[in-house]
Amino acid sequence: MHSSLINTYKRLPVSFSHGEGVWLVDDTGRRYLDALSGIAVCGLGHAHPQVTRAICEQAGRLLHTSNLYTIPLQEELGARLLEVSAMQGAFLCNSGAEANEAMIKLARLHGHRKGIDEARIIVMQGAFHGRTLATLSATGNAKVHQGFEPLVPDFIRVPYADAEAVARLAADDERVSAVMVEPVLGEGGVIIPDPGYLAALREICDRHGLLLMLDEVQTGLGRTGRWFAHQHAALLPDVMSLAKALGNGVPIGACLVAGQAVDLFTPGSHGTTFGGNPLACSAALAVLDCLQREDLPTQAQIRGSQLIDGLRRGLAGLNCVREVRGLGLMLAVEMDHPCSELVSRALEQGLLINVTADRVVRLLPPLIISEAEVETLTARLCSLIRDWNAGAFE
Repeated sequence: MHSSLINTYKRLPVSFSHGEGVWLVDDTGRRYLDALSGIAVCGLGHAHPQVTRAICEQAGRLLHTSNLYTIPLQEELGARLLEVSAMQGAFLCNSGAEANEAMIKLARLHGHRKGIDEARIIVMQGAFHGRTLATLSATGNAKVHQGFEPLVPDFIRVPYADAEAVARLAADDERVSAVMVEPVLGEGGVIIPDPGYLAALREICDRHGLLLMLDEVQTGLGRTGRWFAHQHAALLPDVMSLAKALGNGVPIGACLVAGQAVDLFTPGSHGTTFGGNPLACSAALAVLDCLQREDLPTQAQIRGSQLIDGLRRGLAGLNCVREVRGLGLMLAVEMDHPCSELVSRALEQGLLINVTADRVVRLLPPLIISEAEVETLTARLCSLIRDWNAGAFE
């Protein structure tokens, strides 16, 4: 059957009718363990009762008024985000790409304030920041650039986790106004830098008056075992982007600012039609309530340790496995050759996973996953990889 949709995705041959917790159910009634969470979105799992209740109650009262008026729920959400992050201001939008666009605009404003006509931003090889033209240009992946040139100028790319490369550029190029980086590369293969990397970037930015801008769209809100991944390094960025898990499936993003970035935006310099509407804010407030009440960042740390230990034991001795790594419930099993076939094979076995960077199995299960469900996930994935290594699928 011809689809009415533009062909932008190679979709898997399954559709889901409903979900509960870490499980999704397809239109035939078959259950699947969701180890992807809608790509790190459904941190509370599916059909979480408190989020469902918040959405339903708010939908019966008010969906949208626009940012021409005060929105009390937006004020409340902003205050809650600042409380858990120690940042000083929040701009609410609809997605991670929009939050990152706001970051890029802040970097330009900061540069202009310093007298730089063509402000430049240091970005990383292997990074992913979105698919709008500016965020695509900041992304360090030639495949997503193809066909969209000329790209937005003044992004300078350096190797990820190489603080010395950033230091050299910051010292040599007076046009640099900011450093934009993911605390852990997500789409780039779940690459976890050395513990001192972000601290080194903070020091470089402080020395040269640059904005340190952290893309925490995938890593934020408990995913890595802390509220935000940069908290592992005990520092504060100047700008931070959030989205994905903030609404547990309801589209919402945020750009948080501190220090030098606090007063860069002024009335008329940025805006959004739908951002921070009452429905999205109600969902996000329910998410923050659950994250705090159930201490889900700590649970992510505990369950992540269980999962990584189980995978290392279950995959020990397989030459095809180069590394099992992770931070909280953001994990990767890196293979020695491309393994995209594993996604469809896992689907056949009732398991939802993702392969990124060609040969990295990425796991992003809901933060509410139980000890028993981690054991089920471990057993299914280890069996799958062992069969794949033995050539069972040829």
